[in-house]
Amino acid sequence: MATRSGAVAAGSVQAAEDALRGYPRGWRILPFLGPAFVACVAYIDPGNFATNIAGGSKFGYTLCWVILASNLMAMLIQTLSAKLGIATGRNLPEVCRDRFSRRTSFALWVQAELIAMATDLAEFLGAALGFHLLLGIPLFPAAVVTGVVTFVILGLQRFGLRPFEAVIAAFVATIGACYLAELWYAHPPLGTVGLHAVKPDFAGSESVLLAVGILGATVMPHVIYLHSALTQNRVVPQNDDEARRLYRYTKIDVVIAMSIAGVINMAMLVMAASVFFKSGLLNVDSLENAHRTLEPVLGGASSTLFALALLASGLSSSTVGTLSGQVVMQGFIDRQIPIFVRRLVTMLPALVVAGIGLDPSRTLVISQVVLSFGIPFALIPLVWFTSRREIMGTLVNRKATTAVAAAVALLISGLNVFLLGQTFGLA
Repeated sequence: MATRSGAVAAGSVQAAEDALRGYPRGWRILPFLGPAFVACVAYIDPGNFATNIAGGSKFGYTLCWVILASNLMAMLIQTLSAKLGIATGRNLPEVCRDRFSRRTSFALWVQAELIAMATDLAEFLGAALGFHLLLGIPLFPAAVVTGVVTFVILGLQRFGLRPFEAVIAAFVATIGACYLAELWYAHPPLGTVGLHAVKPDFAGSESVLLAVGILGATVMPHVIYLHSALTQNRVVPQNDDEARRLYRYTKIDVVIAMSIAGVINMAMLVMAASVFFKSGLLNVDSLENAHRTLEPVLGGASSTLFALALLASGLSSSTVGTLSGQVVMQGFIDRQIPIFVRRLVTMLPALVVAGIGLDPSRTLVISQVVLSFGIPFALIPLVWFTSRREIMGTLVNRKATTAVAAAVALLISGLNVFLLGQTFGLA
């Protein structure tokens, strides 16, 4: 089986190389699809479930425009990350190690590991909560089952990237299908949704804070690191023309994957607005409450779909988080540990949380706050490196791209500082 899978992977690479050289005609984009679908799961993880449902249940459709703005920012940032890998053949942590002092690289590694642990805690707990809600088993056994399943998914890498990417894409498709079905049950007013998607508006100071929370969590630092690693050696261009062509295909990959993630996020908020806000249920502040409340309002099938989507989200994002941790360690300090050992270590905090009975939804929120600390340390170097011709060559950012990316980086970093201040009562 490994030989056959290796042949499939080699065939995929050969198809990509043929497409770069202008043949064969037809669906040239297909060999290039995949990396962005792996990255996009970070934008539909259990933390997104929590913020989107809170936004929809408290303020109806008012914050739809925040989802759209967040998604456009995410497209830009993930495109820059993928481009860095293509242009340099190095991932973002490796470029940091090359360009910064050893002490700086070590410090960046420490903060990135802490962020990866917080991220993985949220994602692992989300998957465990999905098993708990779907099967009715206690949270601790659900966490153990989650660990076993993620080990199986990680094991697919033995057979090459394409089978792993296919499984992640299937999880994304599952989440999307569940939410399309949820919207079918909810019957939202599409005209109202469309209006609020393009009309910036707020509904009081609390909605501003929640909008900041949604926007501030737009960029996941661990997946910025990962996306550059997914493209760095996937297909190696032989000249500038091939590099530019590869970048064009990569942008299509990002736009498709991130558009799907954006639609799913919008569906989460719209579903909550159509079901909870419309029914006067304005304080659906946890995933368990959302699942429990859906059944009497829309029926048992809707709550089952919600649990299934949460499970797919948690499993896929937890697996991707483990890969990101591997990239962070290898890139910043040139060290690696077996990925299954890393998975085992990062499982332990979630197992402890489940074992001692802490509130999983509250833990999700706290982990998102911790994650906010790491965003500037990934985002600012990315914008800086992609603006330097000596690093990027022909794929260097245009001045307008750098200006927009810098503005986005400053905005997101500033919003996260504001959110942290509000969270700890400092602002």
